Amino acid sequence: MTTEQALLFSLFGAVFALLIWGRWRYDMVAFAALLIAVVAGLVPTEQAFTGFGHPATLVVALVLIVSAGLTRSGAVGWITRKVADGGRSLGAHVALMGAVGGLLSAFMNNVAALALLMPVDVETARRAGRSPGLTLMPLSFATILGGMATLIGTPPNIIIATWRGEALGEPFGMFDFTPVGGLVALIGLGFVAAGGWRLIPQRNGGAAADPADGMAPYIAELGVPEGAGIIGKTLAELEPVADPAEVGLIGIVRDGKRLLGGGRRTTIAAGDLLVIEAGAEAIEAFRAELGLALAENGRQPAADQGLSVVEVVVPVGARIAGRSAARIGLGWRQRTILLGIARQGKRITREVRRETVRPGDILLLLVPEGHADEVAAWLGVLPLAERGLAVTKQAKAGLAAGIFAAAVVAASLGWLYLPVALGCVVVAYVLARILPLSEIYDQVEWPVIVLLGSMIPLGAALEQAGGTELIAQALVGLTAGLPAWVALTALMAVTMTLSDVLNNTATAIVAAPVGLSMAQAMGVSPDPFLMAVAVAASCAFLTPIGHKNNTLILGPGGYGFGDYWRLGLPLEILVVATGVPLILLFWPL
Repeated sequence: MTTEQALLFSLFGAVFALLIWGRWRYDMVAFAALLIAVVAGLVPTEQAFTGFGHPATLVVALVLIVSAGLTRSGAVGWITRKVADGGRSLGAHVALMGAVGGLLSAFMNNVAALALLMPVDVETARRAGRSPGLTLMPLSFATILGGMATLIGTPPNIIIATWRGEALGEPFGMFDFTPVGGLVALIGLGFVAAGGWRLIPQRNGGAAADPADGMAPYIAELGVPEGAGIIGKTLAELEPVADPAEVGLIGIVRDGKRLLGGGRRTTIAAGDLLVIEAGAEAIEAFRAELGLALAENGRQPAADQGLSVVEVVVPVGARIAGRSAARIGLGWRQRTILLGIARQGKRITREVRRETVRPGDILLLLVPEGHADEVAAWLGVLPLAERGLAVTKQAKAGLAAGIFAAAVVAASLGWLYLPVALGCVVVAYVLARILPLSEIYDQVEWPVIVLLGSMIPLGAALEQAGGTELIAQALVGLTAGLPAWVALTALMAVTMTLSDVLNNTATAIVAAPVGLSMAQAMGVSPDPFLMAVAVAASCAFLTPIGHKNNTLILGPGGYGFGDYWRLGLPLEILVVATGVPLILLFWPL
């Protein structure tokens, strides 16, 4: 191993460790690593920022904008309103929602597909009187699986296609992934719908009348205004009122500090905050009964008319993720109060408005009437309600779908280069006023773009230094003398394991050149190895951190970190067991 290879492996090791740790956001970790590599001479200065103009980066950004246009036009919204039927059996519901989610995610960003369908799934659970935890994980997995079916369905496919273009002169086409990715997705969905969902741990007896059931209750704070009837009492004296209302009394906050021992024997005073644990409806009922204030620091708003309480879930990359309501100025910027936080399996010990919000948390917000969508969009969160974040333009649904379909056909037939075709869709959406020009850049998930732009030069440097060839030789050595399918299986297993703990984009960037090197070392076609990486990099089912969709359902589904592998591990084994034969069938060595 050369010095350059050792330094690059060390840098990648540090990047992977920091990504797994999760203390710093993945885009900052990747960008810092790129700068270190440039300063150390591992990446030439003239190539430092080539990743930001790379076709894969451009396609990912354009797909995100197109997805927003399809959503805003109402082209996909009508589907979500047709599937919310609490009368269907659970298996039938999982199959139907999974099929819709998989189909949508094949042609739009899979996070956006889940964001559209998750409120519908929660509402259906409410109507059926069951926990949403029984169906949200299958829905998340279905949207991840569906993305494997087309070139634009998921970033790993875009990356793999680009690597093939650079290595062989011609990238994979729009539907080259469909025979393998589509069939694997159908088999995986069939397994989940036929009974795989039974592997999900059931809480609350597997049924819930309210979608909040099965989730951790909110930790909330209610202010004690002047003249409140509970002034002079202790928490212990409030228990006869709290217990029947299913409200847990946790403690008192006075002057911004939690009182020792929860303050259970401390006399309540005006201006105190009562810290409670309860469901959304119980919080409001308890507040109304005791005359408490829906405000931070115990101060009631000037007028409590025209206010509404909404529940939202925090995805990765939201404005409030990693920050507190106080830090972003939620109150004075948006006239909104963070009333409570639900975090599965975690006790919140700080003042609610100063608590750092995490992806997967559910927030209970008090917002001005009619401004819920605006506030949710500003925060970057998703409402647990049937409506979307923005007013759709139903009259333009057909136009939006037609423009997109035309671009897909043009790219598939080779008439237009895919980034150009998608760029034309974006321009057409703006000219047709399907998407406002002012919102175009808001639709791009910039942390993902920075991650791609930073990791691509690092991956190229590792390949040029011979690092990927070393990894490939190690895998070939382990499978020496064994059939080729064993090498494919080993590559898929390693890639899938990385994807379970890393961003799937980063995994594809690292694993794609390894697959190419393995094929060259074995003297066979690289296509089956690239296809194996594409399938494996997309399948992150073991943890809530392997894919953004898994993080997004963590709170609404009431899941724990260790719940995912129960359904995810059999599904990953099934993907490998079916994926390898399908790859060899459609992409022979």
